[in-house]
Amino acid sequence: MNVWLLGSVALAALVGMVLPLQALLNARLGALTQGALFASFVSFAVGTVALGLVLAASRTAWPGVRDLAALPPWLWLGGVIGALFVFCGTLLVPRLGAAGLICLIVFGQLVGSLLVDHFGVLTAARPVDLTRLAGAALVCVGAVLVVRPWSAG
Repeated sequence: MNVWLLGSVALAALVGMVLPLQALLNARLGALTQGALFASFVSFAVGTVALGLVLAASRTAWPGVRDLAALPPWLWLGGVIGALFVFCGTLLVPRLGAAGLICLIVFGQLVGSLLVDHFGVLTAARPVDLTRLAGAALVCVGAVLVVRPWSAG
């Protein structure tokens, strides 16, 4: 196996492992302060500062104001989606638990990914086939088994 591919897989798995911790930390911050919205804001602010420091340390060139202004406005939605993700994780992890939240997020990501692949949103189309649908169905069953909506808690 390619070393870069193996490293990429390991990094993706590591990031996936800490996402529940992020939601738990943010939820605790919200419980100890002004709530989920404030905690989400703090999370984004701290993340912005951290990325700014890495950007400065790496001496990455910044695009000009004109270049940024020429970009399509919908490209900025990535930040809004990221904020929604952090806020919902902060809000929902106390209700669903870390495992339930992450299972449902992964299921939603899988459905969304199948749709954007199928319709070729911002990339070449990759039509949905039975194998991919079967994989999504298995993730759905797994999410239901982890969340157990039929139990009282």
